[in-house]
Amino acid sequence: MLNEIIPSALHEQRVDRVVALIADISRAATALLIKVGGVTLDGETVAAGKVKVREGQSITVDTSMIAPKAMPKADSSIAFEVIYDDDDVIVVNKAPGIVVHPGAGNPEGTLINAALHRYPEIARVGDPLRPGVVHRLDAGTSGLMLLARSQVAYDTLVLALSERRVARKYEALVWGHPEVASGVIDAPIGRDHRDPTKMAVVVDGRFARTRYEVRQTFNEPMPTSIVDCQLETGRTHQIRVHLASIGHPVVGDPTYGGARSILSSARPLLHARELGFVHPVTEKELSFAVDMPSDMAKIIGRCS
Repeated sequence: MLNEIIPSALHEQRVDRVVALIADISRAATALLIKVGGVTLDGETVAAGKVKVREGQSITVDTSMIAPKAMPKADSSIAFEVIYDDDDVIVVNKAPGIVVHPGAGNPEGTLINAALHRYPEIARVGDPLRPGVVHRLDAGTSGLMLLARSQVAYDTLVLALSERRVARKYEALVWGHPEVASGVIDAPIGRDHRDPTKMAVVVDGRFARTRYEVRQTFNEPMPTSIVDCQLETGRTHQIRVHLASIGHPVVGDPTYGGARSILSSARPLLHARELGFVHPVTEKELSFAVDMPSDMAKIIGRCS
């Protein structure tokens, strides 16, 4: 059973949209759930998905009435690059465009479907719907990602991540030239009050901090910069939201104002370049780095 108080970000939204967001289910599954009486607002059963919610209302979703989600299946047809593996951890270089794990709208064809074929034992590690996943990258983001191959590794690495003991460094091509060459963006992130499908810097958001440094600037065909970013927290879309909040959205990011025809890209040009952590079993310090993929390098090659 899910019990939530409607935040300001979801005020006046349709209840079916709200349920799909908070329960992480498809709109079709939401419609069926409402039809069978599985959603209430302030104790009253919701009769139709078009009903709009109000800030402060109490919404209850009876998760027992949601059809069980299918467990991810192994898929041998999906190629992925492994940088390192042992009995406990797997470090992969995620290609741009691939979704990390199955979810609403992406039931298959994900990195985890591929990993289950090569490492079937991860099915028993962590969340069974996203087995082995210690942290995620957005579908459009490329680069290094960490999976756990054993439960002890999963538990240890998730804790290390929450305690900010996993080093994650990214590089991005952004629009414009930041006035300050290096600094810290310390701004809370939560659901955008105007569009709850997006994230934004909001007063009532969760603590979020990103360190950045401008590595190189260009003037042609438009002012752009390569910016190195280091995560101190790991909120949804954190780097993309933080860079956009200081007026320098990631090139190719349609969600946060970075899509422009003069340097068009099929995805946000954000790459997880470096990853460092203490091995959860051997306690050896491990660090990895991978070059940006060719699509990002090609676009940067057009800048001067």
